[in-house]
Amino acid sequence: MDYQFLFDQFNARQSGIKQSQQRRLYHCLRDTILRGQLKAGMQLPGSRTLATELKVSRNTVLYAYEQLITEGLLLSVGRSTLVASNLSTLVSTPVAANITKPRQLSARAQLTPWPTDPHGAFAAFMSGVPALAHFPIAIWRRCLERVWRELNFQQLDYANAVGEPILRVAIAEHLTSTRGLVCSAEQIFITDGTQQSLGICAHALASAGDIVWIENPGYGGAFQSLKAAELDVRGIAVDAEGIAPTKKEWEKFTPKFIYTTPSHQFPLGSVMSVVRRLELIESAKQYDALIIEDDYDSEFRRDGPPLPAMQGLVADAPVIYLGTFSKTLFPALRIGYMVVPKGLVEPFAGILKLGHLRGRSADQLALAEFLRAGHFANHLKKMRRLYAARRDALVAAINKHLGHIAIIYGGSSGIHLTIALPEALNDVSISRAALAQGVYTQPLSKLATGSVLCNGLMLGYAQVPEAEMDKYISLLANVISEYV
Repeated sequence: MDYQFLFDQFNARQSGIKQSQQRRLYHCLRDTILRGQLKAGMQLPGSRTLATELKVSRNTVLYAYEQLITEGLLLSVGRSTLVASNLSTLVSTPVAANITKPRQLSARAQLTPWPTDPHGAFAAFMSGVPALAHFPIAIWRRCLERVWRELNFQQLDYANAVGEPILRVAIAEHLTSTRGLVCSAEQIFITDGTQQSLGICAHALASAGDIVWIENPGYGGAFQSLKAAELDVRGIAVDAEGIAPTKKEWEKFTPKFIYTTPSHQFPLGSVMSVVRRLELIESAKQYDALIIEDDYDSEFRRDGPPLPAMQGLVADAPVIYLGTFSKTLFPALRIGYMVVPKGLVEPFAGILKLGHLRGRSADQLALAEFLRAGHFANHLKKMRRLYAARRDALVAAINKHLGHIAIIYGGSSGIHLTIALPEALNDVSISRAALAQGVYTQPLSKLATGSVLCNGLMLGYAQVPEAEMDKYISLLANVISEYV
């Protein structure tokens, strides 16, 4: 066996990785044994002999041998060092010849994303991403630095499972003053975002096979969370006022809970009227169902003041309110929250303490300071003006390049709008072709949660500067023209 050749080959594969000669030789021999190049029972050279051949110190060889003996890959028999003879079931064939056996995912995991994840590289009209370049990062950094200066070693442990008390208080103050919620800090539970909030609700409020409702078309992330919990997800059609369940649906498919986005329906953008909100609350009470109100981007309403949240419309409303800072601040913050009815405070606290260990106390404390010092309110004011201007530029560009073929929905609020396209056009094919041009448009047909299909494209405009809006819509129009 040419050990110098083996060592040189291994070094070539590990180029750029810094490690001592001892560790390098140990990994080389270990790798060679596991690849089957050094057979079971084979005798290795003495430590002096191998050291001379490889031009390394004897201690380097002794270290490698001793480590491999400890791991059971080598045996010391008298003065000889042998490859262990019980490795036949552990040693693989050479890597190049390995064939990976495919594994079938569980039924819960059979969910198809659309069509690729563009995050990490800019693509125009990505939905759900705010104007990150306008986030006041210097102010946020100061909040974090102040928190870290005052943090004690005890706060490096797992955080409070329900969230930092000071942040819960700050969120309660914000929601009661700006969104009309009626709640106390004890009803607020901090999560890693809306997806985790939904997952907790799905497992806490319904058993496998139970019926739950979601809007059709609706938020794909909610659909995936509910399906992953093995629930019977029923898509309920939306109209110009939001989700519109019929009496027959209430009676025949009574849900455990209803997921809805009343302040800016995802993806069509309709705003649920107060009358419809009250009707939904009354029906939920009658049929003993809960409402999960996802208020994901209601802070950015432009055509009139924001409507009050469903949670605060009536006393003891059967509503769990979900919020997130991903749209108002930045997605990487990964902080969201739930506001649960008083009767669910104790059981939800127990669920979180048992199965959802929390961390990142510093981020929560910094966010509490950001809220209470007025930085959050100031940031929202600036973003409302910015997004209004970008929405107007987008609408003007759509009317200019696509006005003859597209109908605009949902531009009155949030950070995305939707265009409906003629049924003859394939929105999936258009989306794929547009993505190749650097334009990310989510096809509405992929957001159907029932039999009703909507044909069109969802456009997130928060990250696209006004001056570039016309350029990107012109690109999209050229793509669409190929399918007309």
